Amino acid sequence: MTDTTEQPAATFVHPSADVEEGARVGDGTKVWHLAHIRSSARVGAGCVIGRNVYVDAGVTVGDLVKIQNNVSVYQGVTIEDEVFVGPCAVFTNDLRPRAQNPDWTITPTLVRRGASIGANATLVCGVEIGEYAMVAAGSVVTRDVAPYQLVAGNPARPKGWVDEKGEVVSRDVTSPRRPD
Repeated sequence: MTDTTEQPAATFVHPSADVEEGARVGDGTKVWHLAHIRSSARVGAGCVIGRNVYVDAGVTVGDLVKIQNNVSVYQGVTIEDEVFVGPCAVFTNDLRPRAQNPDWTITPTLVRRGASIGANATLVCGVEIGEYAMVAAGSVVTRDVAPYQLVAGNPARPKGWVDEKGEVVSRDVTSPRRPD
């Protein structure tokens, strides 16, 4: 008789990575060279955390997320399931940064399920990236991005709509919603 019981995939943490005590890393997640996951961070199952990725304390990263090299995910950022974050993408968490400001507050950012953030994109804190939205490489996002919306540029502007596979399905930027 064959055993069909699935065993959870093994989690891999590269010896040069730092996963602090109190951080939670899900089954099957791979944490690569020089990554740093702070205490109280939660990284879901089946994720890939690339080289030199920093996940701050209190951050939540969902399941099946891929964060490419050289990304810092600061406190106040929430990344839902199946999100792709390209290399060198930038998240911020302070709308009025100063070296010395004891009264600063975190401004949250939310990246919804299935969204993609292109390489070198910058997300100014306080935005929500909708489900399956796509932010083009090099974009600077200063406003919310609707579900399935494609945005590009500095500042990022609507360029069309994509499907769940990331294929462009419309270049109609005047439509208030994605085409069905």
